Amino acid sequence: MSMDKLFAPESIAVVGASRTEGKIGHTILHNLKRDGFKGKLIAINPAVTELQGLPCFPSLTEYGEEIDLVIFAVPSEQVRGLIKECSIVDVKAVVVVASGYRESCPEGAVQEQELARYCQQKRIRLLGPNCLGFMNTEHTINASFVGQLPPTGSISIFSQSGALCWVMLDLAMEKHLGVAKMISLGNKADIAGVDILSYLAKDKQTKVIVGYLEDIVSGKNFIKAAEDAANNKPVIILKSGTTEAGLKATVSHTGILASADTAYGAAFKRAGIIRADTFESLLDYAEAFSLQPLPKGRNVFIITNAGGPGIMAADAVENAGMKVVECNSHNENIAAAVPPEKSGGSISILCDIDPDEYGAAVKSAIEDSRVDSVLVVLTPRALKKPDETAMAIANSINGVKPVLAVLMGYRNGRVSRKELTHAGLPCYDSPERAVAALKRMGEYAAWKQRPPRTVTRFKVNRRRVERILYRRQRTGILQLGEVKGKDVLGAYGFHVPEGALASDAEEAVEIAQRIGFPVAMKIVSPDIIHKSDLGGVFLNVANAEAAEDTYDLMTLKIKKKVPEARIQGVYVEKMASKGLEVIIGMTRDPQFGPMLMFGLGGILVEVMKDVTFHLAPITEQEAVQMLKSTKSYAMLQGRRGQGGVDITAIASGLQRISQLTTDFPQILELDINPFIVGDFGSRPVVADARMTLAPLQEER
Repeated sequence: MSMDKLFAPESIAVVGASRTEGKIGHTILHNLKRDGFKGKLIAINPAVTELQGLPCFPSLTEYGEEIDLVIFAVPSEQVRGLIKECSIVDVKAVVVVASGYRESCPEGAVQEQELARYCQQKRIRLLGPNCLGFMNTEHTINASFVGQLPPTGSISIFSQSGALCWVMLDLAMEKHLGVAKMISLGNKADIAGVDILSYLAKDKQTKVIVGYLEDIVSGKNFIKAAEDAANNKPVIILKSGTTEAGLKATVSHTGILASADTAYGAAFKRAGIIRADTFESLLDYAEAFSLQPLPKGRNVFIITNAGGPGIMAADAVENAGMKVVECNSHNENIAAAVPPEKSGGSISILCDIDPDEYGAAVKSAIEDSRVDSVLVVLTPRALKKPDETAMAIANSINGVKPVLAVLMGYRNGRVSRKELTHAGLPCYDSPERAVAALKRMGEYAAWKQRPPRTVTRFKVNRRRVERILYRRQRTGILQLGEVKGKDVLGAYGFHVPEGALASDAEEAVEIAQRIGFPVAMKIVSPDIIHKSDLGGVFLNVANAEAAEDTYDLMTLKIKKKVPEARIQGVYVEKMASKGLEVIIGMTRDPQFGPMLMFGLGGILVEVMKDVTFHLAPITEQEAVQMLKSTKSYAMLQGRRGQGGVDITAIASGLQRISQLTTDFPQILELDINPFIVGDFGSRPVVADARMTLAPLQEER
């Protein structure tokens, strides 16, 4: 159902319109009238015949004509009866501002469900309940009780929290940023974040979308809507409520290292959402995106009038993964604009120069082919003419490359931040805040240039996996240890060393002799997850005598340490060739589905926790990017005479896990640890593996 009649109605009725100042019904009607709603405005109140110069009707049915939008400014218990009048006058959308629904009590939750069900049956779009309403500056509609309509602009704001919606609007106005739309979602009984993203993605007035969310109801739908929106315009979101409570208890390394926040981070990365880490950064990023073009690369040129702030800016740029463009005597652009004795060093320090020279320096930096973006850092007290300098910098912007300004201590200048913002110059109080915005612009620009997503489908033995998983689920044995785990992985093309399960020492020797020494021997028990912690793993067993002794010693130790454990035997397998141990795995998020993980293997994953996550399904390019995003990537490439490993083999392993866990939603967790990777062209080896399944009735 379309939302055009909600956000751009030709007629609006306020049910509960009041003559008493301070009441919500009075404020909403007053705001609509004062801020210039050009359509038909109807007041509904059975106690009076006229309100604020408008005729007042006792009910919607008494009014009798079609109405696009009805705003209910009455308590929740009154909405229940009055909502039924909407179908009589063919209402297209309603806004319910009242609280007292699911946020307050179980009875309120039932009432909210009834409200949503009625609106759905009658094809009426519902905003709220428990919301502030909305604003649309393009159509001069202030259908809220927030305050005055802000100046029109290109930033649209939506929020699940009414209080934060109000604050975001205030911050935008404080920064002199024009607003296209403000939408308070409230309880999201009908219209949720997915709907708003889809609507604003097509809204011509909106150039930047800014949002605050506390929860996401449908993760997959959200990702699709967000990705569609981000392909058209920047989407900046602050997400709260990212605690461990969102994930169920886990036993795998992958599950333990994941969190609800990790899942949202992976989802936002996939969808191209610019994630704000703090409330302050939400509008910082919006300011840069709304006023300046995207950078084409990572090279930043810094212009400053003071060494200390310039060094702070350079540090921030390097720490953000960008590169400072060196300023030297061979910089012809700067040399042409500024006397050589007034510039130099690794950054351009321009002291004691005129405003026009500052403007010329910015223009020449923009024209420099080495420069992708320009950062100007000024301390006004050290300037001859701070106001004129600020305007000269603003006037030098040409919309080709982003220019951001840091005005440190700029409090008493005659030129206001409003004038600079209207001139298109984003202004910040510290280098760190400006660089953070610039970094997000670069990341979004890179995301926009990403190659088309092509997910590889490998030839696998899916039927074999179906049989294994169904048999385990049917028997209620939901933990797949190394033996069955490797069986599943082998069916999906992973290289598994030859091996077999031994039920006694004699059989262990027989298996070892058949596959060839040296061998690895590992305890097999559904009650033991971390075998090595209990002495349940022996490597490089060299001969028959050692194999026999190892079997007896291992089973004896385990029985003493974990007497209640059910020991099924010892797995004997061919020792894998040496290589770098990494871990690849998956944990299934309740909202977003399979999250793939990569990190260094063995115990290092617990110590270093240098891991990265990505949502499945994954492309080859995304898998490689996962590896590059870790600090341990240098180890994969090889350093100081040490050869690197086959990175494409790890990427292939991640893609195969992606296919496996997408094919079988009953796999809740999966670990391959270690996954031993060798030189380029060698086959990586699954040295150990385990999985967790959902019970049959909980399959997803």
